[in-house]
Amino acid sequence: MSLTDHGRVRKQQFHDRLGILHHRHLHRKLKERFPAAFNTRWTRRHWLHASLFATLGALLATIVPGFSSQLQPAAQLHATLPLQLPPLTVRAPGEGAGRLWDVVQVERGQTLGGVFDRMGVPAATMHRILDNPANREALVRLRPGAELAFELDEHGDLRGFRFDRSPTQRVELDLRGEKIHEKVLERATTTRLAVTSAEIDHSLYAAGRKAGLSPAAIAVMTDDIFKYDIDFKDVQPGDRFSAVVEETWREGERIGTGRILAATFSTDGKTYTGFRFERNGKAEYFTADGRPLKKSFIRMPIPYARLSSKFGARRHPVLGKMRMHKGVDYAAGTGTPIMAAGDARVQFVGTQRGYGNVVILDHGRGHTTLYAHMSRFGKVRKGQQVAQGTVIGYVGSTGLATGPHLHYEFRVNGVHRNPLSVTMPPPEPLKGADLAAFKAATAPTLARMESMEQLMFAHADQAKPKKNKRG
Repeated sequence: MSLTDHGRVRKQQFHDRLGILHHRHLHRKLKERFPAAFNTRWTRRHWLHASLFATLGALLATIVPGFSSQLQPAAQLHATLPLQLPPLTVRAPGEGAGRLWDVVQVERGQTLGGVFDRMGVPAATMHRILDNPANREALVRLRPGAELAFELDEHGDLRGFRFDRSPTQRVELDLRGEKIHEKVLERATTTRLAVTSAEIDHSLYAAGRKAGLSPAAIAVMTDDIFKYDIDFKDVQPGDRFSAVVEETWREGERIGTGRILAATFSTDGKTYTGFRFERNGKAEYFTADGRPLKKSFIRMPIPYARLSSKFGARRHPVLGKMRMHKGVDYAAGTGTPIMAAGDARVQFVGTQRGYGNVVILDHGRGHTTLYAHMSRFGKVRKGQQVAQGTVIGYVGSTGLATGPHLHYEFRVNGVHRNPLSVTMPPPEPLKGADLAAFKAATAPTLARMESMEQLMFAHADQAKPKKNKRG
């Protein structure tokens, strides 16, 4: 045997030895992974199959790269690979695409101090913000649901504060440094017209709120539009109303209701209608034919007061003599507000003998009213124009009076008339160009309101159970 042949034999023996070692290693691994199979006594057939599978496994391990690694225990499958990572960027305070705000909604009964305390911001910082009168005015009148935003640094110190000063203005304060820097952001709003209708189930207020009207809008209906024609204490379930209302929207959210442009109210088989229109720069409500809903005078300058003395001859309670009582008396507690009976110019404010503290109003066209025995005056002065319902004074007992009450007189061209029975002058209706403009403005509004009523109430009437007719 030559040296070359001897080398081949040694090389073949080496590979055979490797094969035996590989078979033994594979056998051990299989036994470790499937012990139940090796605890059973194997027959010659079992060993033949096992040898065949081992040979195939060896061939696959040689031919397919990475196949043998699948036979390794699970713990050996983890590996660490070097990755190229971008360099770490350190951002300075205040940099970045956006600021991080912690937004808090004010809860019912929660104060501004309570919100700051909850956020861990000292009261001194809060007072620093409130030093600005504009901020104070907005923040001391917070309502439930109002949003306040806090920007805190890594130490928990307040560096920024945000709040809404009005429905259209958002204020951002930068508190870094000794001086607070303010930025006012205008928030765009849009106004839309909405038509709403409702039928009263329990109360007008509940029905109005359910229909989306604000408390202020409901008050306009009851106190401004229909108060002269409808006694709202007598409103019954089944009465209906409709209203065309301005709505303010911001960023896709309705944030409030504004002016009522038109309204109808159906009660006791009759429907009342009112339309808003500006005459001589002053907004009023009119009927469909242009007549003001507001009466020239209200009968009682003190609502719900008790009539204690009528107009006519009587024995004076202080002097004890028969004298003409040239007005009517309303008994009320000291300090009860007294309202102007109609739009007027203040003719007199001061003291007049037995009248005590007195105010006289000139309503024009020869009509004047007098209010006596006041405890004090309202914020009125001689020559001032006042609107109907303006508080001109407060009930008292100054002058010749036995107790707190209002002495009220109504005069026409200087002649005293009974305020309870005198025919009040009708208000001036719209005429000429004003009437034409009113008709043009209200026609589409009325059409929209009638369409809504037909749609809503027809559906409501169909939904009601029909009563059986008796033959």
